[in-house]
Amino acid sequence: QVQLVESGGGLVQSGESLRLSCAASGSRLAYDAIGWFRQAPGKEREGVSCISSDELDTVYTDSVKGRFTITKDTTKNTMYLQMNNLRPEDTGVYYCATTKFLNGAMMDGHCQASQFEYWGQGTLVTVSE
Repeated sequence: QVQLVESGGGLVQSGESLRLSCAASGSRLAYDAIGWFRQAPGKEREGVSCISSDELDTVYTDSVKGRFTITKDTTKNTMYLQMNNLRPEDTGVYYCATTKFLNGAMMDGHCQASQFEYWGQGTLVTVSE
């Protein structure tokens, strides 16, 4: 059974940084596509960033390009989202997700929640002015 456990959320001020972590068990992240999604209050869940299972394609939503970085450490079976220069509009619950096979063509430049099978419970990020 695949389990994903996020950590690292919190309350920060605009311009500050946070690093989210997502520890996986029951699956080897080395062979999985990984993604981070977020859901702001009253809004639909959106894809923030994802990496294809072959690691050839990395996608970022436009609003986080140049500020967020997605990585994975296969020795720790953990994925990360480094978030710099945070803005109030980055506020939301952040979810990590994985799936077995997802290549760049399938992603088509977007991180789509429907393409990911396993999900973490979410961690809240709040960015104040």
